[in-house]
Amino acid sequence: MALRHKSAIKQHRQSLSRQATNQRNKSLMKTYIKKVRQALASGDQEAALELLPKAIKAIDKTVAKGAIHQNTGSRHKSRLSKQVTALKPKVS
Repeated sequence: MALRHKSAIKQHRQSLSRQATNQRNKSLMKTYIKKVRQALASGDQEAALELLPKAIKAIDKTVAKGAIHQNTGSRHKSRLSKQVTALKPKVS
């Protein structure tokens, strides 16, 4: 489909730019989530605790940019936090 109107051409350009931004943000978010999960799988509590704030920041940024829904971001943060706290040794 050929774009013929200036407004359609501009809108297409903007949509490509937004798509690239959303992909970057989501990719960064997924990378940090994966790093936290790898630290959890290896049992490295210190690394998981160190990476969790970075993952939460990436999730919040992705939500703020509108790439994912707010509830989706909250769900990711909740599940990661719960897994990291479950790894902590319980003090008796």
